[in-house]
Amino acid sequence: MGQAGHGQKDAYDLILEAIDVGIYKPGDRLVENELADRFGVSRTPIREALQRLETQSLLTRDGRSLIVSSLDHTQLAELYVVRGELEGLAARLAARHATPEEVRVLRNMLNADRKLVDDPAALSRANRRFHKQIHLASHNRFLVQQLDLVHRSMALLASTSLGVEGRSEDTLNEHDAIVSAIEAGDGDAAFVALRDHISKAFETRLAIDAARVEAKA
Repeated sequence: MGQAGHGQKDAYDLILEAIDVGIYKPGDRLVENELADRFGVSRTPIREALQRLETQSLLTRDGRSLIVSSLDHTQLAELYVVRGELEGLAARLAARHATPEEVRVLRNMLNADRKLVDDPAALSRANRRFHKQIHLASHNRFLVQQLDLVHRSMALLASTSLGVEGRSEDTLNEHDAIVSAIEAGDGDAAFVALRDHISKAFETRLAIDAARVEAKA
């Protein structure tokens, strides 16, 4: 059985997407033959994809098994620092280089996303699309590549911070400030707006993790 049903996506993309949407969560064990059956792909490309994901630290070896990695507190903090600076840079470059059409796409995305305020899972997917659009509007391929790596690591977070009460509305208001700065061509304001947005998301993430630890205690 081939990959026809999955279009052009290779085994690596299929596994990555499954982690990203939460089919496989941190701590879950990935087994070659189960993945091959799920995706209708032979075991060789699955094995190569698993090796690649392990090299990128998205999978961790546990004895003979590979499990989806989880981020400890320090790694989480490091990830958000890098994400804030790189995303801010993307917004600054977008304010300088985005075409009028790209800016309109961002504004239209924001308006459409307001209808998703009561659906955290859908808003989380829309949020990823919104950020990716800013990355592309930076017109810097090297920055886009680095942000892709950062966002792959974000897939290791077990839940979306958008599920916290009030966070969806705040996120959309923060997105509005980012788009407004890009529309105005104000690179400094765009940088600050996006970096602050990531900082607030990090605060929410820490609150989620603290509550989870407390619930287990």
